[in-house]
Amino acid sequence: MQTTSRRPVTGLSWADAHTTARDSAHPLPPEEVSPDAARGRILAAPVHACSPVPAFDAAAMDGYAVAGRGPWTVIGLILAGAESEIDAGNRRSGLRAGFAVEIATGAAVPGGAEAVVPYEDCRRDGVVVTGTRGPRKHIRRAGDDVAVGALIAEAGRVVTATVAAAAVQAGVEVVRVHRRPVVELLVTGDEVVMSGRPGHGQVRDSFTGIVQSVADRAGGAVGISRHLSDDAGHMRTALGAGRGDVLVVSGSSSAGAADHLHSLLDEMGAEWLVRGVACRPGHPQGLAVFPDGRWVVSLPGNPYAGLVAALTLLEPLLAALAGRPSRPLPTASVTGSAKLVPGGTRIAPVRFSGPVAELLPGGGSAGLAAAAGADALAVLPDHWTDGSPAQLLAVP
Repeated sequence: MQTTSRRPVTGLSWADAHTTARDSAHPLPPEEVSPDAARGRILAAPVHACSPVPAFDAAAMDGYAVAGRGPWTVIGLILAGAESEIDAGNRRSGLRAGFAVEIATGAAVPGGAEAVVPYEDCRRDGVVVTGTRGPRKHIRRAGDDVAVGALIAEAGRVVTATVAAAAVQAGVEVVRVHRRPVVELLVTGDEVVMSGRPGHGQVRDSFTGIVQSVADRAGGAVGISRHLSDDAGHMRTALGAGRGDVLVVSGSSSAGAADHLHSLLDEMGAEWLVRGVACRPGHPQGLAVFPDGRWVVSLPGNPYAGLVAALTLLEPLLAALAGRPSRPLPTASVTGSAKLVPGGTRIAPVRFSGPVAELLPGGGSAGLAAAAGADALAVLPDHWTDGSPAQLLAVP
């Protein structure tokens, strides 16, 4: 079921705004870091093995490394990571036929060893071992898993903990990844308090945590989060002094007496790519770029509208700057009742019931409770009907 709002909206379509934020930015320049420091970042170049895996011939079982046919005379013991007890002469020439060394799983197999006979397949009497070599040699030869030069991960992949561990295992000391975009958040409004209980006429900052979460998820990082009063001079200074790749401004996005952002960006020569989006909530959001390449994302001051704008503009912009590959948004059948926007898009909270997303009540521009209880936000165009599919935005 759906009803239609009587108030049309103007501005760029939601789909075009989301696409503009995603496609207007290019990945930031790469840098070299250790594999562990690269976790969560995007590879700017493929990773190739510098060492074979295993790096040496290693025992795959506890038992005896043997040469030739048995019985074998035991001449030493080799533990993982330890020096062999074989005498110097035998180390130089390797195991000769008829000899064996006791060996632990993971220990380096001496030269000349043809197989490892597991303890359970042999019997030892003093220094003599008898047994039968089976069809499996129980030796992992150097490079069996990964040869030198083999591809570990291609460019464009996220460096997960497993990718980092595989790179380290293959002897890789540095990888090339795209630099994380740094976000500077300016929370505006005389009525906003950044901590503690707000007094009469005041509201608590609800943007910092959301922006930090969205930035982390998109591959960026919030460097600074600070409060600005409703003063044009203070904002002009903050905009000019910002050193982040992306300046996020919450509030000051409309045309009221305390809303200075648009006029200041015009005055400072910024180019507007998105200046209002035909959606509810979140209509007065925007995306601009300064002549020096710094980006500005304008979030409406109402918290739910600001969340919608962060998912519409900020997340795809940061993902592009971080080098993340573009992927289509997930979709699901959406059921329930929504007040559609003529000529625009309704962004509404939903909760999954099996494969179907059910619309939740609420979702006005100010409150976050409905979004907090949601699994996602559904993107509902004005032609949506009950049960038809819609794109979904993940709630941070």
